Amino acid sequence: MRVLLSGYYGFGNLGDEALLEVIVARLRARFPLAQLDVLSATPEETSERLGIEATPRWNMRTIAYAIDRADVVLSGGGGLLQSATSLRSLVYYAGILREAARRKRKTMIFAQSIGPLDALGKFVVKSFCRRVDRATVRDRRSQELLEELIPSMNVERTADPVFLYDHPVEEIDLSREGLGEGKYAIVSVRKVPALKEGVAAIARAVDRLYANDIRVAFLPLGGVVDAEVSTDIIRLCKSAPMLLPECDLSRAAAILRGADVVIGMRLHALILAARFSVPFLAIPYDPKVQSLCDDLEYPLDPLWVPGKGTPFGDTVDPLVDRLVAERSELSQLLGERMAAVRASAERNFDVLGELLG
Repeated sequence: MRVLLSGYYGFGNLGDEALLEVIVARLRARFPLAQLDVLSATPEETSERLGIEATPRWNMRTIAYAIDRADVVLSGGGGLLQSATSLRSLVYYAGILREAARRKRKTMIFAQSIGPLDALGKFVVKSFCRRVDRATVRDRRSQELLEELIPSMNVERTADPVFLYDHPVEEIDLSREGLGEGKYAIVSVRKVPALKEGVAAIARAVDRLYANDIRVAFLPLGGVVDAEVSTDIIRLCKSAPMLLPECDLSRAAAILRGADVVIGMRLHALILAARFSVPFLAIPYDPKVQSLCDDLEYPLDPLWVPGKGTPFGDTVDPLVDRLVAERSELSQLLGERMAAVRASAERNFDVLGELLG
């Protein structure tokens, strides 16, 4: 069996690379004889890091060859079928599924979030993806949208594969980041147009955590751009939080696992926090972040919702105080959710097995 993976891989975004790492590990465990190929922006680096084949994602001739060689083409995981980034991006990912179906390869939308989609985006998904064999999506909203667009499609709600990530057996020393002793919080932000409305609220939340005797460090999961946005917020803080260096998945996971609390925009920062039962305050810049909170039945309101104005101190301070005061109860709640969530994440691979017969 030969599996071709299509996703936002090879760009150095830690969340997407975490997805790829977990998917590859689970495919190897479930289908040990399968040959794996991934469309990557940096195929040599991806191939060396994961020990799999990798195909340049920009060369349409090599993509067509990779599709012809595959038994099944997986689109995912991640938020690929959406028009918020650009119509070009949507056409790229949906076009690979359409071409795979045209070449009579088995196809699967794999552990994705669907949308947001404008009118043209909905047309692209309806026309390009109507012959996809199976689909798993990681939240209820995505399931409802995809079933509305393509009623004949077999769509199943699962969970993000990164919920299956297990921390390394060896302990990771975090002392070089200044996180070796005492309580600390992690903040993960990303650049979006509406962020300027919320930087003051995030800075206030950081200072409020410091007032609760919790040090704060910013973790740039998206590389240089995340580090630049983090620096802008740090400059507004009175408490001098740290900016951590970029790191690999195992180190980022260890940092998040050791945190007392997390404030997060990046979806996979929140997923890893939940995976390790670390309470968080979400900043839902995208529907997929709010959907995660909804599916977890998480009781805390978001710190701030981009596009809905600037929150004030009388909103931010009580939320942060509640996050700190109810940390044990929130951690227990997340821990109780994880068995079911991890089973749902494993279901992605069950469905693939069913597709392959």
